This record gives sequence, structure tokens and C-alpha cells, in this order.
Amino acid sequence: MDYKSLRFTIFCINNVAAYLGRSAKEIYHLMQDTNVIDGYIVPCYDTLHTFSKEYIVDDLISLMQKKGVLL
Repeated sequence: MDYKSLRFTIFCINNVAAYLGRSAKEIYHLMQDTNVIDGYIVPCYDTLHTFSKEYIVDDLISLMQKKGVLL
């Protein structure tokens, strides 16, 4: 993971956590355990970082719901 991807991953984790009212640590573990970070955020960085914060948060929450970690 390069520096830009790392910063973007942190941005994603913090914003999803803030939206859900959960800790960034909890969201990080949920994303890491379900391969959201290495399987989606990092490989799709070039496309994802061009979208709005709201779109990214909604997209990640939807993905996590499909993976069964959020209801």
C-alpha cells in the first residue's frame, strides 16, 4: 500500500465510523476481517477517491452490509 492509498483508507475508516457513531478501531477491524480494505478500498483507490465523501461512505456501508457485518 502506498502513501496515498493509506491516507485514503484512513479517510474511509474515519468517515464510516463517524457516520455510524462507532470507533475507528472497530470499523477498521470489521473492514480488515471482511477484506474490505485489501479487497476493495486499496485496489479501487484510483476510482473511489474521485467520488464525494457521502458516496464513498454509502458505498462502503452497503458493501459491509452485503458482507453481513452491518445490519
